Amino acid sequence: MKYLDEYRDSRLAENLLREIERAVTQHWVLMEICGGQTHTIMRYGLDELLPKKIELVHGPGCPVCVTPASVLDRAIELAQREEVTLVSYGDLLRVPGTKMDLLSARARGADVRMVYSPLDALRIARTNPERKVVFLAVGFETTAPANAMAVYQAHREGLRNFFLLSSHVLVPPAIRALTASPENRVQGFIAPGHVCTVVGCEDYERLVEELHMPIVVGGFEPVDLLQAIHTLVVKLESGRPEFANEYKRSVSRHGNPAAQRIVEEVFEVADQSWRGLGEIPRSGLKLRAKYAPWDADKVFELDVVKAEAPSVCISAEILRGRKKPTDCTAFGITCTPESPIGAPMVASEGACAAYYQYRRHNLVSIQ
Repeated sequence: MKYLDEYRDSRLAENLLREIERAVTQHWVLMEICGGQTHTIMRYGLDELLPKKIELVHGPGCPVCVTPASVLDRAIELAQREEVTLVSYGDLLRVPGTKMDLLSARARGADVRMVYSPLDALRIARTNPERKVVFLAVGFETTAPANAMAVYQAHREGLRNFFLLSSHVLVPPAIRALTASPENRVQGFIAPGHVCTVVGCEDYERLVEELHMPIVVGGFEPVDLLQAIHTLVVKLESGRPEFANEYKRSVSRHGNPAAQRIVEEVFEVADQSWRGLGEIPRSGLKLRAKYAPWDADKVFELDVVKAEAPSVCISAEILRGRKKPTDCTAFGITCTPESPIGAPMVASEGACAAYYQYRRHNLVSIQ
């Protein structure tokens, strides 16, 4: 398939690997932000093909993984109300809250439904006017436009039985928080291509100037990622903290203005709590006051309760790029996709799920 097969071409990949081998002289730690990129790296074994001097660590770019347990707890509490229909994506239904997940709440009688888009949630609200339909909406800048459009459409239609329980996060503040940590080892970032398709490159250009660290936008196929890694290595080796876009077939400098406008109309920037990273200033989106009648947190007066991850789970360290899934004593043993302890094992973009799916031969047995 044009524009896909060529980015899986083994000859191109081999050429890039040779170029990377020739360029690298020092040990470099690089982080891919997006969980989709992590899965490509694991699926094709790119980290094993790269020179040993290049270490890839995985960032907090899985939207389900960084959704706090407190948000899941609020969703579960809402779902258990008799008048509420709680709808969301399949991954989120299985992510553990403090005491249970949404599928468990459904097994106990709650009206919990899986959807594929916020438009499905709007349809359920229109066809069930007697129900209060709450859409649990999470994600990065990529999913924000569609969720904003759902609220905007509900406002236009006067659809008063549709509500958004939102936990939207923004990538640049997370990168800033990661690099500010005294334990940070990352020296260059592969920025998420899908996010940049929406928001463009300007925020990342500013980040490079602020952090004095190279950032390269990367795609999601093997050749995409190897090209991004090569560009990062060349910039690091030459001491040039610069920005580059290696996903030009999808990403322009200014992104998608129409998507940006609908997000700006419906949402405003706010402080946001991340699973594993804690509270990050101005790293999230909340509904503007104009759309308060569709804000589940306000309409249902939900309490914000802090929830801690199970002590055995090291997902916080994995999301910060400090540890790998195989460093966890529970990985593949007591924590599996069928019986997950942490969110990264549940989510389709989670690092633990990627390691489990593609690296089961690396499971560490406990004697």
